[in-house]
Amino acid sequence: MPSAPATPLSGLLDIGLFYWVLAAFLLYAAWCNVRQHRWTHAGFWCVLGVLIGSGDAILAAKKAGDALPAQWAGIGVIALGVLAIRMHRAPIAEVPAQRRMASAQRLGHRLFVPALLIPLLTIATVLVGPRLSIAGHPLLGEGSVTLIGLALASVIAAIAALLVTREPVIAAPAEGRRLLDAMGWAALLPLVLATLGGVFAASGVGEAIAALVSSVIPTQSALACVVAYSLGMVLFTVIMGNAFAAFPVMTAGIGLPLLVHLHGANPAIMGSLGMLTGYCGTLVTPMAANFNLVPAALLELQDPYAVIRAQWPTALALLIVNMALMAVLVFR
Repeated sequence: MPSAPATPLSGLLDIGLFYWVLAAFLLYAAWCNVRQHRWTHAGFWCVLGVLIGSGDAILAAKKAGDALPAQWAGIGVIALGVLAIRMHRAPIAEVPAQRRMASAQRLGHRLFVPALLIPLLTIATVLVGPRLSIAGHPLLGEGSVTLIGLALASVIAAIAALLVTREPVIAAPAEGRRLLDAMGWAALLPLVLATLGGVFAASGVGEAIAALVSSVIPTQSALACVVAYSLGMVLFTVIMGNAFAAFPVMTAGIGLPLLVHLHGANPAIMGSLGMLTGYCGTLVTPMAANFNLVPAALLELQDPYAVIRAQWPTALALLIVNMALMAVLVFR
């Protein structure tokens, strides 16, 4: 008799494992806030930790036809919105400035090693990770290779930071929690805005934008389509606060139908330059609170828009350069 087909071996590292790590960190942050009687912050991070940690269970229940867990998740999202309104930034005890300065002088440029490990290890994982295996088991499991690489690199970088600074293990989650509470609800903006962009794309906003743009610009001109796509990425990013939210809408509405299908543009070049162009809008919008408003608050600047005022000339220059590069490269 023929033998049954072998069951595919699951990966040793999948994205679900790192979601559990993130959920544990959020619950730790909630516990720290409970001990300090910061009940709103504790509730916010606790609800978020439960939502992230139970993602696989919610998806499994949905596939089984049970909608109740998804409804509870919706209630949790509403709770996050209610709690976010009541979250207020309050000072959290940190290492004295004199001790931090002495540590910086002692460590010197070694402080940059953990930060540089994140992009380097992420790239290495993407390039060689899918080909690695241990005892016949693939190293990487289900999920985006890039996302798994970034998560793995972040964990390794945290360990490297502890080794470089010779701080106790608890210092990593403790300092992470302090930064998380300093940012507050703004830490969720990239996630929420990227999700919102996907919702807009699925609801047909891209098609509506395509019809509007087609009635305004001469679509037979490739250069006009490049300008429309670039400016659309910037303007929609300014409105949404994140290029991840603008990208699916602008690409579905202008990039694919007008540049790729009509004029034969290279989708890889268009996508990479389009996303980079969208970040020009991130530099000049207060909607990107985690990039532009939170740093001003952390640095205790008198002008909350000081970061934006310093960045807008760079944003304008990058926009012009990106549009020129797209016009030259995207049709090759």
